[in-house]
Amino acid sequence: MALNLPLVTDPFFYAVAIPAVLLMGIGKSGFGAGFGSLAVPMMALAVTVPQAAAMLMPVLLLMDLMSLYAFRGHYDRRLIAFLLPFGLLGTVVGTVLFKVLDAHLVAGIVGIFTLAFLAQQLLFPPKPDSPHPPKWLGAILTVAGGFTSFIAHAGGPPVNAYLIPMRLPPMIFAATMAAFYFVLNLSKWIPYAWLGLLDTRNMATSLALLPFAPIGVLIGVRLARRISAVLFYRLLYAGMFLTGCKLVWDGFFA
Repeated sequence: MALNLPLVTDPFFYAVAIPAVLLMGIGKSGFGAGFGSLAVPMMALAVTVPQAAAMLMPVLLLMDLMSLYAFRGHYDRRLIAFLLPFGLLGTVVGTVLFKVLDAHLVAGIVGIFTLAFLAQQLLFPPKPDSPHPPKWLGAILTVAGGFTSFIAHAGGPPVNAYLIPMRLPPMIFAATMAAFYFVLNLSKWIPYAWLGLLDTRNMATSLALLPFAPIGVLIGVRLARRISAVLFYRLLYAGMFLTGCKLVWDGFFA
């Protein structure tokens, strides 16, 4: 007896969803964190934002496990311990406000913030001896990152705005983000189920996308191990710029 799963069958959906999953996988290498935030906005061309976010949950779990293994031993444990409580607080806020706030408006606000941060970095680049951003700012940005991660898996831009001025080595950056997002993404499963997002159709469609997850992660990990710090941050800025533009478009012009 054939197994008939009620997954999405629209070819256009897969035309945007497969590249989105590949970009998200590359984002798990650290330098592509900006690119990874494009996944939900891309998939939202074919399905709603909540559907896209739900479909990516199993994909994210596989990617997070692969990234944890690939970057094992390179974590900044003190930084993770600082970030996690604020990131988890952001998911709580996201759970409470999920059905109240318009996801496109949230995307637009995140996009404006991302582009403003990039403009500041380009017009007033930090000096090598500049002090790290204050912890109070890191707390605010990480709560914002947890919130936008819950709403649309777009937590990268706010958290990156705090981490980039630290100029961490690429491997440390990638490993720390892998561990942080592994816990953060795990924390979303129960709220997503409670909100009714993990239905049969979304999960069946996610299974169809799952084979593409390892490909993106492996590409990103290979690049992260070989890339120079200068190119690392240039690509990170490029990803954040594209993400910012797409989120602003979706939030205010689409």
